[in-house]
Amino acid sequence: MGNEIRVTVWNEFRHEKINEKVADIYPEGIHGAIAKFLQAQPDINTRTATLDEPEHGLTDNVLNNTDVLIWWGHKAHKEVSDEIVEKIYKRVLDGMGIILLHSAHFSKIFKKLMGTSCDLKWREAGEKERLWVVNPGHLIAEGLGEYIEIPHTEMYGERFDIPQPDDLVFISWFEGGEVFRSGCCYNRGRGKVFYFRPGHETFPIYYQPEVQKVITNAVRWAKPAGGPAPKFGKAAPIENITVYEG
Repeated sequence: MGNEIRVTVWNEFRHEKINEKVADIYPEGIHGAIAKFLQAQPDINTRTATLDEPEHGLTDNVLNNTDVLIWWGHKAHKEVSDEIVEKIYKRVLDGMGIILLHSAHFSKIFKKLMGTSCDLKWREAGEKERLWVVNPGHLIAEGLGEYIEIPHTEMYGERFDIPQPDDLVFISWFEGGEVFRSGCCYNRGRGKVFYFRPGHETFPIYYQPEVQKVITNAVRWAKPAGGPAPKFGKAAPIENITVYEG
């Protein structure tokens, strides 16, 4: 079992409690739906955490035993503790992967990792989205066709105020005419970051097999690589040197 990827699926878990439509779609919460399909994979072990748990469910023990953190938030970004955000940020720099879904573009942790506003344009009209695979050789695109079509969703459109991705896997086109960078990969320290756009709470997007495939692939891509830890600060020479005395 030592090769298992330990995944924590985090969700603010607010819409499901106050919106009957969302509760009907995700009776076990968005986090529950995502954890369920990931847990079906033989190499992935999942746990869940939510905003209203002590420490948002992200204690030091949980974070230290998480290989990949999946994040879904929307209406309560400001309620996330800055202290917890800082702990997540340090864990990413140390090698933990993080996958940010849909409206997590406005989460504190994504903004901190990106260093930009992460703002965009949006429209909620239930229109069609087509996500084109623009990097077919990327691990996250493994097993997909040329595109993924989502029948009804919320539109996100450019300009998306993020840094240039290290790798761009998907570009979305929407029925209303907008386009959007929907699958963005970054390296931060020893950790990997993936932003994936689909997942509005009033549509059953996380039950779509292609979307599940992307998230599953992304977990395997984002898992810690186990590279050397960087050393900072004053360093002793590796070789013999002549110290210049002036």
